[in-house]
Amino acid sequence: MTAIELVVLDMAGTTVRDDGVVERAFQRAAERTGVADRMPWEQSLQYVRDTMGQSKIEVFTHLAGGDRVAAERATAAFEAAYDEIIAEHGAEEIPGARAAIEQLRNDGVQVALTTGFAPVTRDALLEALGWRDLVDVALSPVDAGRGRPHPDLVLAALLRTGASSVQAVAVVGDTASDVLTGRRAGAGFVAGVLTGAHDEAALLGAQPDAVLRSVADLRSVLAARGLLAAAPLASESASAAR
Repeated sequence: MTAIELVVLDMAGTTVRDDGVVERAFQRAAERTGVADRMPWEQSLQYVRDTMGQSKIEVFTHLAGGDRVAAERATAAFEAAYDEIIAEHGAEEIPGARAAIEQLRNDGVQVALTTGFAPVTRDALLEALGWRDLVDVALSPVDAGRGRPHPDLVLAALLRTGASSVQAVAVVGDTASDVLTGRRAGAGFVAGVLTGAHDEAALLGAQPDAVLRSVADLRSVLAARGLLAAAPLASESASAAR
């Protein structure tokens, strides 16, 4: 098996608490732009839930019936609303996320954060968490080409960090789109986590290698599977994987 050199982690729901922030930001954007008016509100909201993790411009393009100008306006309103909510309430990590990232980097593994948010929102989250120097790279769809579930974000992270192959990359996220992204990129290890938008059944439907309670369990699972070159295996447990 190829040792993992790069771990690509999603942000909201995987390393950063969401607690409904995305849905609240969507509601504000919908109220301000009318982007969700062409279908029943619950149907629009369900679509947002189903497509969690994907590029926001693509989500809003669907909701706007293909009207790209309206989608761009709604995306800008969403990003502004998300920033407002973060300013009002702050941002919190998923418990153990920072420690997990620090340990991986101590093991010699590079870490990338990826998100469907625009760079301005991504950077606001990093600033609020004090994470600007925590990871090797942080990427949004505009940095890579296409958003999830396309493989571009993972492949862009590989190119930015110089990992030797896609088999040396692990991809972790809380949505089926995150898992599909890892699968389509050919990542050596792909996992879902149960701290965000999608439940275990939805994650398993995308065929991950494992479903974890949280990102805090990632290192122990990688080590137990022999995927960390410098990690001792005897003391580690894979009990977190389902």
